[in-house]
Amino acid sequence: METALTPWIIVAVIGAGFLAGFINTLAGSGSAITLPLLVFLGLPANVANGTNRIGVLLQTGVSTESFHRKGYLHWREALTLLLPTIVGGVLGAQIAVNLNERAMRMAIAGMLILTFFLIILKPKRWLVGRAEGARQPGWKEWVLFFFIGIYGGFIQAGVGIFLLVGLVMAIGHDLIHANAIKSLLVLAFNIFAFFVFLYHGQVDWLLGIILAIGNIVGAWAAVKFATKAWAQIWVYRLLLVVVVASAVRMLYMALK
Repeated sequence: METALTPWIIVAVIGAGFLAGFINTLAGSGSAITLPLLVFLGLPANVANGTNRIGVLLQTGVSTESFHRKGYLHWREALTLLLPTIVGGVLGAQIAVNLNERAMRMAIAGMLILTFFLIILKPKRWLVGRAEGARQPGWKEWVLFFFIGIYGGFIQAGVGIFLLVGLVMAIGHDLIHANAIKSLLVLAFNIFAFFVFLYHGQVDWLLGIILAIGNIVGAWAAVKFATKAWAQIWVYRLLLVVVVASAVRMLYMALK
């Protein structure tokens, strides 16, 4: 690591972790804050990617337990999606082929733009779910979550948004129940993906643990906020802002 860990840098890392943990729990793309910071502090991109998983693991552990304790985690639906998401996540973490990064970022930006219109065209679906209730996932949903898992294992940043799209639009959960299942799925596939990075020596434990302190507090605060009845509309608005910001960032990085 090239940058010395001064008190100010430690505070900045914890602060970034808090924001990432809060945003990740309610929407997604919190890693868009922490990954650039870790690279700025001197970590190679692949080590930053692996180090970031420590905080993701701990924040999703906290949010999953909190959602479960408050009765928002539907275990039956969540467990049926675990296997395809985990397999996809492990595969994504092991990808070693040469990818056209510009084309990949353009594709992700396109998917985020489509997601934005899906959210604003059907706001009621996101706030109250399907009128007939969420349905049990089938093979189509397993395929969908397998590919989302691949993306999450490979990059992580933005995977929460795509998980929410699958859980709300394909299965029919409302936003708060979808966030609860999303937390469990991200926790599950990152456990396996993290060991891939660890095996290849791509984890900085000190920075990862400092970052995780902020992640944990941010996730705890997010669940407290999300489970308030009046907060759902604000979670919905935050999701819209995060989707637009993520799309703009991906387009910028692809075109620069």
